[in-house]
Amino acid sequence: MTEPNPYADDSYKWGPPQQPGRPPTVADGQGYGYPAPGAAPAYGYPQPLPDSATQPGPGYGYPGPGQQAPGYNLPAQQGMPGGVPMLSFGDITVMNDSIVTPSGTMPLKGAVWTATDMSRTEEKIPPVAIVLAIVFALLCLIGLLFLLMKEKKTTGFIQVTVTSGGRHHSTMIPAMGPETFPMVMAQLNTARSMSA
Repeated sequence: MTEPNPYADDSYKWGPPQQPGRPPTVADGQGYGYPAPGAAPAYGYPQPLPDSATQPGPGYGYPGPGQQAPGYNLPAQQGMPGGVPMLSFGDITVMNDSIVTPSGTMPLKGAVWTATDMSRTEEKIPPVAIVLAIVFALLCLIGLLFLLMKEKKTTGFIQVTVTSGGRHHSTMIPAMGPETFPMVMAQLNTARSMSA
């Protein structure tokens, strides 16, 4: 090639012949995708504030001037049973004097709590240990020690059930490890003592 850039003259040289194109025509001062000066903005562009608005409000999730930020330590609302949440098991929330569930509010006094461990812990040799044992077994018999590596994996759920005031609700808590069930039982015993 004698020319350093074959497309320097900006002509189309490959493929079927093309018709010469023309650039799009736009009104004076108007760029592609923007409204014309003085025209109303189109969909997707910030709309002007109505005359009744003195200033824009706070952004989503932020309190306005003089308002309290959402979070903990809020006073209990009037008419809301229970007040402050004490414990939580999945979608079951234990308040001072009631239990709030998606199926309704139940009285805390006299509630019957049960927990069922439906998790299991499996112990197996990881694939890495098998590969290392094969590689090092060819070199020396010490590679067989890699087969002593074990990997524990816990899967399943802990089912927590509450019955009170003629209502019944059950929730499933995922088991993250073998320590999940004793942790749930400790919280459940606290809920049982509050129910007595």
